[in-house]
Amino acid sequence: LNSIIRGITYCLWQEYGVRDILGITAGYNGLSDPDNHEPIKLTPEFVEEIHMKGGSVLKAGRGGFDAEKISATLQRLEINFLFVIGGDGTQFAGNLLYETLKVKQIPVSIVGVPKSIDNDVLFFDRTFGFNSAVASAADVIRNAWVEATSCDKGVGIVKLMGRDAGFVACHAALASNLVDLCLIPEVSVKLEDIYAYVDEVIAKKRHMVIAVAEGAGQEHVATGEFDSTGHPKYGDIGTFLRDKLNAHLKPQGGRTFYIDPSYIIRSVPIAPNDHIYCSRLANNAVHTAMRGYTGVCVGAIHNIVVMLPSKLIASGKKQVKLTSSTWQTCYQNCNMPFSLTGMDKA
Repeated sequence: LNSIIRGITYCLWQEYGVRDILGITAGYNGLSDPDNHEPIKLTPEFVEEIHMKGGSVLKAGRGGFDAEKISATLQRLEINFLFVIGGDGTQFAGNLLYETLKVKQIPVSIVGVPKSIDNDVLFFDRTFGFNSAVASAADVIRNAWVEATSCDKGVGIVKLMGRDAGFVACHAALASNLVDLCLIPEVSVKLEDIYAYVDEVIAKKRHMVIAVAEGAGQEHVATGEFDSTGHPKYGDIGTFLRDKLNAHLKPQGGRTFYIDPSYIIRSVPIAPNDHIYCSRLANNAVHTAMRGYTGVCVGAIHNIVVMLPSKLIASGKKQVKLTSSTWQTCYQNCNMPFSLTGMDKA
């Protein structure tokens, strides 16, 4: 986020001579209620070093979307361009705002830069920050491997981000080359098959490493509850798997080592290749707005930055294709049995 904020600020300031640049705080709350969430004036000096740390200097916020109030704020502050940085929900709201402004004939260009640590944004090659998260996740997997190999019949379990898509777990498994089993939301599995494979690997190697996406195995841990936004509350597959495997391994003298890095992989400083990608996205977002486009998002398709209507980006979520070469390479590198790959139903 900070890298995108920096890039947009620099491009506006240096390429177009824009001097009034506001950073809206707390998400849409900062536009619907600016008195309680004051905007920050952005300058090259203010953003110069913000890419050196993770997170966002603008403080992310949930909710707060009110198209009428936001329209009034945009007019009152005489804002011409609005750069919307966020996932499918944020872009969905951005498209609603675009439609409202069009009806009201308020000349504001709305350009989205899709963000999702899960890399589940439709159509685009990848989301910014994804590669940094994968690199961090791969490091955690190495820690789990060290613990597992330091104990006879040790099983390291790492739970990674990925509510509805297993991109982080899949790519981290590939990046580390230490994972024996990768569980993702796109594949339903049976506990008996996991037990059988764990026994097989332990018998062969005397240790094992499992990477599991947080949304995997919900058929075993679903809560049936929903949060205030209508999204299902997912059960904790990580602790479930830890407890089940501990009970299974104990009679054999084995045990698990469970690591949940949670937001650690999202808060790391940006990796160099990700920063380059952010610079490209930021510059193209500004150029897109300056050309007069609105109601669009920018992102890379086959490594070429393009524009797509925001309503398309907000229309759903991308998932790992089980027939893709990426997933095939993942389960082959892990040497997973066919029953745990989902290929029997692909």
